[in-house]
Amino acid sequence: MISLLWLRILLFSCLWWVLAEGRPDGWLLGGVAVIVATWASVTLWPQAAHGLRLAALPGFLAFFLANSMRGGWQVALMALRGPRVLQPAFLELPLNLPAGAPQVLLTNVLSLMPGTLGVELADDRLRLHVLDERLPVVAEARALELRIAALFGADA
Repeated sequence: MISLLWLRILLFSCLWWVLAEGRPDGWLLGGVAVIVATWASVTLWPQAAHGLRLAALPGFLAFFLANSMRGGWQVALMALRGPRVLQPAFLELPLNLPAGAPQVLLTNVLSLMPGTLGVELADDRLRLHVLDERLPVVAEARALELRIAALFGADA
């Protein structure tokens, strides 16, 4: 807990240093801002129920990059064929991940994937907007869920 507190102080200090452009004359206000930001982050940021497993990070990143590239090509080809070939839709996806950071990460990563956008996350359900409902979006979301579950050490 103490090392986590010092890490937050260090991160907020670095952020202030960047915002102040390295000027030393702003540290009186910066010190107050770092203390308040650290206090707020400890108070408002709940204790992590799920720790990250760094060993799963390379697999997650490789999966994300490969699917982003493939999805980008799919969307580019669809754009070249014209808007008439698209079948946009909203999909409801029940989530298997625990609430909190794992579900938020899934929503954000799906929104970064070409052709999908997370619209609403509520009650262990994710509403997605997709450019073409014929694409295997649900299967891809399930594969991503497994990668995120491994990253957080959770069951999916």
